[in-house]
Amino acid sequence: MNRRWLVPAGLAAAALIVAGCGSSGGSGGASSGGSALKTAKIGGATVLTNAKGFTLYWFALDTSTTSKCNGTCAGVWPPVPGPATLASGVRGHLGTIARQDGSTQATYNGHPVYTYGGDSKPGQNNGNGITASGGVWHEVTVSGSAPAPSSTTGRSGGYG
Repeated sequence: MNRRWLVPAGLAAAALIVAGCGSSGGSGGASSGGSALKTAKIGGATVLTNAKGFTLYWFALDTSTTSKCNGTCAGVWPPVPGPATLASGVRGHLGTIARQDGSTQATYNGHPVYTYGGDSKPGQNNGNGITASGGVWHEVTVSGSAPAPSSTTGRSGGYG
């Protein structure tokens, strides 16, 4: 009986975290579960977006099986829930990983994917190149590869 009670409580807590991010100017982008991921041309690159058109990002410290963005980090960079699907014509490989909190996160071409709370509307890529939580964040290009090296190592995101 306790187990049945804990599962809904955990889901409710996750919903409150996501809702809190959305109410603080975030994209609400974490609500793409069950929706097809698509592409958009943003800042000269074709990037992967959630169904609402918010840019998806990957974190340089993640591995193909582990997210290194948990706690406060996940509040700023909401994980895209898995499993996800790709819109017609979008190429790439989708998968999922189990997160530290027990939830499931979508992956694209081996990278766990996230939205960014600093993107307040579709078509923005304010998180691209930010150094935060100990690593650099990149928009997910359609190829899934890292962007070309630049003269800077990344902007500071202003948090841990």
